[in-house]
Amino acid sequence: MNRMFVLCKAMLAVLCLGNMSAALATEYPLPPSNSRLIGENRVLIVPTDGRSLEKISSDYMIGLIGMLQANPQVDPLLPKPGSELVIPLQMILPDTPREGIVINLSELRLYYYPKGQNKVVVYPIGIGQLGRDTPIMVTSITERKANPTWTPTANIRKNYLAEGITLPAVIPAGPENPMGLFALRLAAAGGTYLIHGTNADFGIGLRVSSGCIRLRPDDIEALFNTVPVGTRVQVINEPVKVTVEPDGRRYVEVHQPLSKSENDDPQTKSISISSYVDSFMNESVTDAAKVREEIARRSGLPVNVNK
Repeated sequence: MNRMFVLCKAMLAVLCLGNMSAALATEYPLPPSNSRLIGENRVLIVPTDGRSLEKISSDYMIGLIGMLQANPQVDPLLPKPGSELVIPLQMILPDTPREGIVINLSELRLYYYPKGQNKVVVYPIGIGQLGRDTPIMVTSITERKANPTWTPTANIRKNYLAEGITLPAVIPAGPENPMGLFALRLAAAGGTYLIHGTNADFGIGLRVSSGCIRLRPDDIEALFNTVPVGTRVQVINEPVKVTVEPDGRRYVEVHQPLSKSENDDPQTKSISISSYVDSFMNESVTDAAKVREEIARRSGLPVNVNK
């Protein structure tokens, strides 16, 4: 069983973070249309307050796996005080229309482009767990629902029952509802999938849901209050992103691919390279060896790969 899976299972088993401090979404000014690099990474000296990596991730609006990719040697339960921790706040925008909501499953991030505003808001998310995958799709928001009830599907109830948990037919609205206090329903698959909150913050940045997209409570409230019905939603699965910036700098950003089984190790699992990325690698000004190094390293950080 791979290290990342073991670490995440351990975090889920021992964390109890009901009193996490509120955090605000990370907003970035939109770069010009011929640029896709945003933000700057930060380095944090781990304080002596005993915070877990999940708590630090929450404070900086980062998902747990994103922090682990950027800091592969860190102890997620108790980062060593005084050590350096990379806060991955720089990223390459997905190569998609800058419209509505874009979700990249591989990087466990949601990008929201508010209409008429020259900015993008980035949220860490939880997505469908192994065997209950969040599908790739282009859809739209059909309903905004505050204080939603949860009606588990027959498959969800069957899966929970296999784990010894009997779910009621309907879970009422409130703080114990796994959907949290706000939900945005998607048109795809007859409205089966939602973007919603959670009553368990530690699942953000992990594959933990039954296929829906999950946000921290403060994040879903902010998104809910700004996203209108009819908003376009595009879900992609692209672990490798590249960009050529206006000044000629070339960057690659590589995330771990989604596992297909518990035996997969996302750090070594092969990644399918698109024709666009292949062309980028083979251009004379690209250091192809460095790109291959990043594909193997999978840090989730944009790295300059000019020769």
